[in-house]
Amino acid sequence: MEVKEAIWGRRSVRRFQDRPIPVRDMELLMDALRWAPSAGNLQARRFFFILDKQTRAAVAGASLAQMFIATAPLVVVACADAEIAAVVRAAGGRAVLTRPDCASGSDRVFEAIEAIDPDGAHDAVVNLQGDLPTIDPAAIRAVLAPLANPEVDIATVAAVVTDAAERNDPNVVKAVAAFEETAGGRPPQIARALYFSRAAVPTGDGPLYHHIGLYAFRRAALARFVRLPPGRLERRERLEQLRALEAGMRIDVALVDTAPRGVDTPADLARVRAILAAEAR
Repeated sequence: MEVKEAIWGRRSVRRFQDRPIPVRDMELLMDALRWAPSAGNLQARRFFFILDKQTRAAVAGASLAQMFIATAPLVVVACADAEIAAVVRAAGGRAVLTRPDCASGSDRVFEAIEAIDPDGAHDAVVNLQGDLPTIDPAAIRAVLAPLANPEVDIATVAAVVTDAAERNDPNVVKAVAAFEETAGGRPPQIARALYFSRAAVPTGDGPLYHHIGLYAFRRAALARFVRLPPGRLERRERLEQLRALEAGMRIDVALVDTAPRGVDTPADLARVRAILAAEAR
């Protein structure tokens, strides 16, 4: 008998109700088992912290409308500006104000979750940054998958570089992960991160992987990470995830199909607004 069949056919032990579990409840249970970051009895809720700058506030409503985010138990926008918080709340979201001098997005996320969950009831945090409003909801699901391995501290995602111009673009961070080729020529979904760089690495034949700035932290790993001093490689590459690798923390990468268009300039914002407007029609 499969696990699913065993769960479906069981009867309530506490109230001795002679009836099977409703189909909808079963679907929710199987989804929790599939994506939960731990195998304990208390499964953590999924948090999505969206880090916004003032020029990105206009896309908050559209970001909250994405299916996977809209159905998450709790969505919190961590921001340092009251004006951004007001926009988020007007769009129906929940915002938490943090210090404006946070050293990094990870520090901002840590401050926010400590404020809303000081007792540590939730053991995983997903950090979705506000400069990725066109991210595929499938990537948000994928970033949770590596946490099924209890040895993983931090999870992130990457996509194969398909634009030749991106190979040597320092603004396109490369994730170095030893994805093994399968019989069909497609890498497996998850591999351990060995390095991150702005350079075109690794050299030689084979694909490069565009790192997407989406992270899933175990709560304890996030607390440890924000207390670490900046690393030498972190300062050299200007990539904070290298701080974790230098400290011996494990980061695993889930492979997704595409990289989202980021918002780093007013021109980027205009293009993203056009994309979101077209999708809304």
